[in-house]
Amino acid sequence: MPMPTTFPEANHQSPFASWKGDHAGIRVPDFATAVAWYGEKLDFRVMHTMPYGEMTFGFLSPAADDSFRIELLAGPGAADRPAYDQLSDTLNRSGWHHFCMIVEDVDAAMTELERRGVTIVSRPRDVHHISRRFAFFADPWGNLFELTQVIDA
Repeated sequence: MPMPTTFPEANHQSPFASWKGDHAGIRVPDFATAVAWYGEKLDFRVMHTMPYGEMTFGFLSPAADDSFRIELLAGPGAADRPAYDQLSDTLNRSGWHHFCMIVEDVDAAMTELERRGVTIVSRPRDVHHISRRFAFFADPWGNLFELTQVIDA
C-alpha cells in the first residue's frame, strides 16, 4: 500500500489531544554498565535517577535534546533478548520492536556508531515512497534503535 499524499488533520477535540511522546523504557541487567554504554557510545546524559526496590531507574537524554528520554529499568532478573546481526531476523517477534530517532545524516551517524564499536543491524538504505533513509543498530542487550533522515522522494 503506498503512503497517502494527504493526512488527517490533528484532532484537537480528542480526549487524548494533550498526549506527547516523553520516553521509552528499556530493561537492562546493570545500571552502571548501561549508563556507561549509552554515555560512551551514544553520548546520552543521565538526567535523573531513583532507586526502586532492588532496581535503579534512570532517565537519559540524547546529547542535545532534553525533550525525549530513555528510561533505564536496571537491576537483577532481566531476561536476555536475542542478539541480532540482521534486521530480517528481528521481524518474527511480537511486541516492541525498536524506537527511532531522526538525524540529519544517517550515514555519518552510522559511521560514528561503527567507529565506537556499536552493533550495526542494518546499513543505511532509502525508502523513497516514504521519503526516508534509515538504518538500525542494537545495544548490548539486544534493544533495537532506528536512525532516520528525511530525503527527497
